[in-house]
Amino acid sequence: MTTWFMQFGERARTRLSAARSIPPFSGPIEVRPASTVEDGIPHGVKVAGAWAWRIVLFILAGYLLLQLIAALHLMVVPVVVAVLLAALLEPVAGLLRRRGLHRSLAAAIVLVGGLAVVFGVLGAIVYTFIAQFNNLSLQVRGGLNEIRNWLARGPLHVSERQLNETIDVLQRQVTANRGALTSGALNTATTLAEVVTGFFLVLFTLFFLLRDGEQIWTFLCRLLPRHAQRPVARAGYYSWFTLVSYVRATVLVAFVDALGIGIGLVVLRIPLALPLAALVFLGAFIPVVGATLSGTVAVLVALVTHGPVSALLVLGVVIAVQQLEGHVLQPLIMGRAVSLHPLAVILAIATGVVAAGIVGGLVAVPLLAVGNTAVRYLAEHHDGEPAGGDEPPGTEPTGEDEQEDEQQDERAGDGKPDEKTDGRADDERRGEAGPAASSVDDEIRQQ
Repeated sequence: MTTWFMQFGERARTRLSAARSIPPFSGPIEVRPASTVEDGIPHGVKVAGAWAWRIVLFILAGYLLLQLIAALHLMVVPVVVAVLLAALLEPVAGLLRRRGLHRSLAAAIVLVGGLAVVFGVLGAIVYTFIAQFNNLSLQVRGGLNEIRNWLARGPLHVSERQLNETIDVLQRQVTANRGALTSGALNTATTLAEVVTGFFLVLFTLFFLLRDGEQIWTFLCRLLPRHAQRPVARAGYYSWFTLVSYVRATVLVAFVDALGIGIGLVVLRIPLALPLAALVFLGAFIPVVGATLSGTVAVLVALVTHGPVSALLVLGVVIAVQQLEGHVLQPLIMGRAVSLHPLAVILAIATGVVAAGIVGGLVAVPLLAVGNTAVRYLAEHHDGEPAGGDEPPGTEPTGEDEQEDEQQDERAGDGKPDEKTDGRADDERRGEAGPAASSVDDEIRQQ
């Protein structure tokens, strides 16, 4: 027993001495977290997922916005039309105000004058249509008979029996859908009431935009956080300048299109030359495709009234005017108003038509131009400082403007002040284009 205790004590002393000989642990202790599912996902997939849900939110917000606009279209469409008309008429109202007229009187004069011009043109169109209606009906009847004879004797060799069967099918379709036509008439009556309501809403909105447009924009800017008021105010000012330039250029291009096609119709003795020219003028407000589609109506009228030879001549006139617009007017006039790629214009028009019909096609390009200017300005001037130069962001500068910008950059590099960096001087040069940004800045600064 004594021997066993002695052996146990010897083994204990040996283990104790061995433990004392091990150096103490002084390094950091690494604690590994438990593995999760994200540890196995590549970094690129994580970034794509983060972008994906944000894009989905943007799409959802856009969809909800479109649904809201569709629900309030009776209010939204007249307001949009009033804004476009205000961009066209604001320079005239501004000129009257600078001549000393009260802003209410100036807005009223411009509004009444615009209504007189519009109703005068509409009256001339209606009078022309009524005066030529009897002669036109005879010409249409003769033209349809000529087309019918050509289908029977021409290269298509359509028999008289096939033509009669086609006409009978059309008559049966009209008779079968009489109920739908009746409901369509009721819908037309409802649409007429909506048009009248929208017309008066456009008048009221346009009057107050011409009278208090600057104060309305200042009020809207004051609703934003303080640090965002000045940049948004200036972005809106430059966007308004772009919209004014775009509307002016569009009206000028539409007038040239209508004048050229109208002169061709008068020379060729096509009936309803004035109404068709007015239709071309309205269609030209849809860029790229509007004047072409409205010119097609003139070709059809020439076909049913004067035959295929006159229709081909009218088609040649339409193509010539479109070539003049595409190669001369658009680069020379529209390029100064806004610099947009033709593909962007086509996609914007298609999107607008799909989303909101004809009205969407009309406002798609101006909305894209305004958004282009605002985004470019906010991306380059975060603090709301003036953009400099004589053109807002998003327009296409000429050669003189590019040289002037290079000289401005050289002066900036030399540390010399440039008068164009002064916000007030920059605003005074654009004062006739719309609400003065300096006034907006002054009111925001006084808060």
